Amino acid sequence: MRQLFQTEDSWAGLVLRLSLGLVIFPHGAQKLLGWYGGFGFSGTMGFFTETMHLPWLVAFLVIVGEFFGSLGLIAGLLTRFTAASFIVIMLGAFTTSHLQNGFFMNWFGKQQGEGYEYHLLAIGLSLALLITGAGKWSVDRLIAEKVER
Repeated sequence: MRQLFQTEDSWAGLVLRLSLGLVIFPHGAQKLLGWYGGFGFSGTMGFFTETMHLPWLVAFLVIVGEFFGSLGLIAGLLTRFTAASFIVIMLGAFTTSHLQNGFFMNWFGKQQGEGYEYHLLAIGLSLALLITGAGKWSVDRLIAEKVER
């Protein structure tokens, strides 16, 4: 249990988790709330289960994981768990939806879909968070300090 929350008082963890959390949040808000041009919970569940043929539980966990996980990262709560979850989510998106589109994102609308460069970056940030932990100004650090006492 201690390993889950243990983190150094470093700037690196703070920068990593804020970067990843702030980038993933709009994607989660699209899926759960329909913000930023998204389809909301019902629309996203329908797409994931009917079009992509994902099991409903996987679809639900992706939606909830991206939204609440990004908020958790911003606060520095359950950072390692969330980072591991994001790795699984990004590997799933990478293999099911983006691998066939090549590396680059569709910056100029000249390819069929988005490439996987974004997913590789999210995986890299998540791996770094698994190693470093949440860093400065995190709820994880406060919990770790209380557990040590």
